[in-house]
Order: sequence, then structure tokens, then C-alpha cells
Amino acid sequence: MGMSLQSTGRRGRGRGRQMIGDINVTPLVDVMLVLLIVFMVTAPLLTSGVPIDLPQTAAPELKVESKPITVSINTAGEVYLGEDQICLETLLASVAAAAGEAGTAQRLYIRGDASADYGLIMQVMGALSGAGYSKIGLITRQPEAP
Repeated sequence: MGMSLQSTGRRGRGRGRQMIGDINVTPLVDVMLVLLIVFMVTAPLLTSGVPIDLPQTAAPELKVESKPITVSINTAGEVYLGEDQICLETLLASVAAAAGEAGTAQRLYIRGDASADYGLIMQVMGALSGAGYSKIGLITRQPEAP
């Protein structure tokens, strides 16, 4: 649209009027800023708090190359790493020692008793997730056939 509209008539109307060949980007910038704000507000709402791998109860047993680390929580609120009872304060150090060179890539399984304190199970999962362990799974029992 870079044409000019110069009047060749006798009256002189329209002299000096030309079409502007520039694009007005102000409305485009306004729309993009509104979309940016909308996405910035909604993006944190779409993420979950603790990333875990929840196995389906009907799924077959997983095949893994290395032995996973199992953290168990009983109804009394005692935390076990494998067969050894540990306190919650030494959980991360004990898991790191058990993981060895696999580090935070090690798969962890959490076994929580059905009547155990849900808050304690979430506290253990949050501590492990906060330490960088991303492969956390919950161990469940297969449903009994009627």
C-alpha cells in the first residue's frame, strides 16, 4: 500500500495527502501483552504439587534393572528404609547413601499402610521430591477377586 494519492484536479483538494505505508503494531502489542498475562496467571495452576508415578492396580509388575529403594511408613508413624528403621531427619541422607552412584535418577517406592497418617506419607514424598528424586512410585496391592 505504498501508493500516493495526489490530486491532479483543478480545485487543489487533497494536495499533500498520502497514504501511510507503515503498519500500526500497537493493537498487536496490546493483545500479545494481555495473552502473556493470562498465560502467566494460568500456567502455575496447571502443574501438580508432587510429581509421582502412580501405578495402576491392574498393571503387571514392572521390570527394572536395578533394585529400587523402598521407603515404608506404618500405622505408628515409623519410617523404614528397606528393613531398617530410620528417623525422618536422616531420611534424605539414608536414601542418598542407598542410591549410591545412581543419585537422584534412582527409582523410589513408597509403601504406606492403609491406616497410616496421610500427612506423614505426603511429608516423606515432599522431602524426597524436594531433594531431586523424580521417579517416585506408590506401592499398592492388587484388588482381591470376589
